[in-house]
Amino acid sequence: MSLSKINKSKSEANHMENSTYCERENARIQKLYKFQLPHRYKKVGYFVTALFVVFIFARKIMEYDGELLKTIIKNGFLLGLLIISISKEKVEDELIESLRTKSYRIAFVLTVAYAVVQPLIEYVVETVIKGEASLGDFSYFQVLVFMLIVQIGFFEQLKRYFK
Repeated sequence: MSLSKINKSKSEANHMENSTYCERENARIQKLYKFQLPHRYKKVGYFVTALFVVFIFARKIMEYDGELLKTIIKNGFLLGLLIISISKEKVEDELIESLRTKSYRIAFVLTVAYAVVQPLIEYVVETVIKGEASLGDFSYFQVLVFMLIVQIGFFEQLKRYFK
């Protein structure tokens, strides 16, 4: 066998190896992209969200300010919204998939706009009210809650509009 044939067969083997690696990576990405919970979890998500809203109000009424409880309540609320967001509809067709994608896109763009504009608005309002202000940060909780609520809201609105 000549040297050029050996190099060619090695090159083909590398290409096949890379091809199968790329195919495996693509399959993993597709699996992650298409991940959704069954429809019955949507009710679970609404229940969890409502439960943690009650906990938020109860904590305020009882004037309990423990950091651990505050963190648990925030994360539980976010988890409930996420469950709602990634749960399938009763009928999951191409239209629903397209509407869900559009709602995520809208939520992402509006969340970035919110993250840019919100600190500036807070600065202006504090300056007007208090006479002085500092440019403060806001938490991941605000950003994630905003994004999930916008996504769920736009998804529900788009479903009503297109059905």
